Amino acid sequence: QVQFTESGGGLVQPGGSLRLSCAASGLLFRIYAMAWYRQAPGKQRELVASITSGKTTDYGDFVKGRFTISRDNDKNMVYLQMNSLQPEDTAVYYCNIDHASPTTYWGQGTQVTVSS
Repeated sequence: QVQFTESGGGLVQPGGSLRLSCAASGLLFRIYAMAWYRQAPGKQRELVASITSGKTTDYGDFVKGRFTISRDNDKNMVYLQMNSLQPEDTAVYYCNIDHASPTTYWGQGTQVTVSS
């Protein structure tokens, strides 16, 4: 069965950086466009960044050049390098396939908290 295991979150001060990792299993990883999503308290889950099987990337407008998504098809891994973090980036971050349905399987996510 499909499984996504996110890691790398934590508490960071404004302006700091984190690198999130996602281990994927149970799917033919290399053919899927993958994405990072986030959900802040009281808000809907939103798309942060996506990367195609050919490594073409796209980002939410709020990223503004601060984040970089990447993937390793040999290791079935997706990464999100986040720089210049701000309090509004505080959320639980999830990885999944691109255009994942809200009702599909989601991993537990990793908590990112940006606070001084």
